[in-house]
Amino acid sequence: MKLPSSGRVFLRWLKRRLPVTLFGRSLLIIVLPVAIMQIAVTYVFFDAHWQTVTARLSEGLAGDIAWAVESYQEDPRPESFAKLSRRAEDSMSLSIALQPDRRLPLRRRDPPPLIEPFFAPIDRSLERALSDRLDLPFWFDTTRYPAYVDIRVSVPGGVMRVLAPRERAFATQGHIFVLWMTLATVLLTAVAILFIRNQVRAIERLANAAETFGRGGDVAAFKPHGAKEVRRAATAFLDMRSRIQRQIEQRTALLASVSHDLRTPLTRLKLTLALAEPTSRTADMKRDMAEMEHMIDEYLAFARGEGEEAAASLKLRPLIEAVSQGAARTGAQVQVSADPELMVTVRPNALKRALANLVMNAAAHGTHVEIYASRVAGGALEIVVDDDGPGIPPDQYEDAFKAFGRLDESRNQNLKGVGLGLAIARDVARGQGGDITLAPSPMGGLRAIVKLPG
Repeated sequence: MKLPSSGRVFLRWLKRRLPVTLFGRSLLIIVLPVAIMQIAVTYVFFDAHWQTVTARLSEGLAGDIAWAVESYQEDPRPESFAKLSRRAEDSMSLSIALQPDRRLPLRRRDPPPLIEPFFAPIDRSLERALSDRLDLPFWFDTTRYPAYVDIRVSVPGGVMRVLAPRERAFATQGHIFVLWMTLATVLLTAVAILFIRNQVRAIERLANAAETFGRGGDVAAFKPHGAKEVRRAATAFLDMRSRIQRQIEQRTALLASVSHDLRTPLTRLKLTLALAEPTSRTADMKRDMAEMEHMIDEYLAFARGEGEEAAASLKLRPLIEAVSQGAARTGAQVQVSADPELMVTVRPNALKRALANLVMNAAAHGTHVEIYASRVAGGALEIVVDDDGPGIPPDQYEDAFKAFGRLDESRNQNLKGVGLGLAIARDVARGQGGDITLAPSPMGGLRAIVKLPG
């Protein structure tokens, strides 16, 4: 069944205002039912028990007042009224006075009460009880005196005024019940906060460790704690971290051995060519050897991924300027715009290599290169590299990041490359929790956007 548009709008509005954190949602799941239950119990108490007790007390008070009025009407002599007043004071805690030649107030509360009644059922119950027991006009006020109820009855010759204790008219202990219910709600909420916070802290600790490890940082060993499922997830993360670190160490050792084994014969060949008689053939062989050495360096850099480097906090602008100087030596005009105090926590050599690949790629295909670095929404770091080269069609942006890929003629002028520059750069950025995307540059060429977590 499809909800009407108003229902969908309300659900979206409600969803936007619900807590987004696990702690907030867990607290809402526990506290909201408790609060609803407490409100329901309080409502039932006041609607049923409290009103019932108040009605019975009001009926009892109305009966006593009716007795006093009837007794006075049977014998209105002053001495009989004095005896009646003493008896009412001693037995019923009622203060009765006769006001000769007086009339009832014209309105229900004339003069107006000092405060408005907090519970309307009080007045309704007392008025109903007095109407059932008295045939004479009456008037009452439940708010003028904090400890008494003022009731006045029109009798022959004047007005009989009765001051009754409030507890005679209605139950006065309702606020104690509300207080206990409030204290119980606060206590349950406090206990829920303590337990939920303890569970959420374990999840936050695991999330922080995973995030730090994903950025290439060193994660100190920690003891899993919390619920069984959380401990299981933490243990699985620690095992995964150990396997990844072991794999990185094995790969590093393997790459070091491969690098040594490849460079040794390569060095012998270079030495042989250096001692050989200079000819056009040996010159071609030297160029091939230089290209082969460059290709081996590129392959090893791509396979190594700079994964063994530790993360460090540093100022970003000096690193960008060092990269831009290398591009400027190729003849490109490079402009850098970045806050000198902008700090970032990264693997320095890896990021420098990634930026060098982007900037050198821009310098190889354009004459002007601009580099911007700034903080964006959410605290993330954004580095933008623009060039005025021929650019890349938008449908080939993702193909440009494929390893060993070479694009169309517009950006295939760098014959020395092997198609790993952008692949290495994106691998570095993603290894530090970020990413690299491509877009058209306002300068007419290609724009590379590096986004790193704050």
